[in-house]
Amino acid sequence: MTIGTIKELLEAEVLCGEDCLDADVHSACGSDMMSDVLAYVKDQAVLLTGLVNSQVIRTAEMMDMVCLVFVRGKKPTQEMIDLAADSGMAILATDMRLYEACGKLYVNGLVGNGRKL
Repeated sequence: MTIGTIKELLEAEVLCGEDCLDADVHSACGSDMMSDVLAYVKDQAVLLTGLVNSQVIRTAEMMDMVCLVFVRGKKPTQEMIDLAADSGMAILATDMRLYEACGKLYVNGLVGNGRKL
């Protein structure tokens, strides 16, 4: 699945990384607890979260994620957007709740932990 497809499925706004929309991603995770992301997430390309602080960008950076999706209408600060852009990461924002957004991506073929539907 491409980041552009994620944008369409989640009816999301691109906040940075417009040039990354053709990038392929094969897995995702959804969490508001960055400690869980660090402890349990492996090989995830997309992080969906409602947590809005610079630690989210740093965590995604450490985990080599290529795309962040902020849910529940949350919007990152310009500082966070700049930090993500410097890392070559795409940032999307959607009004969907975390559960709905993860479910929509899952039923369309984007899974976690390297599993395939």
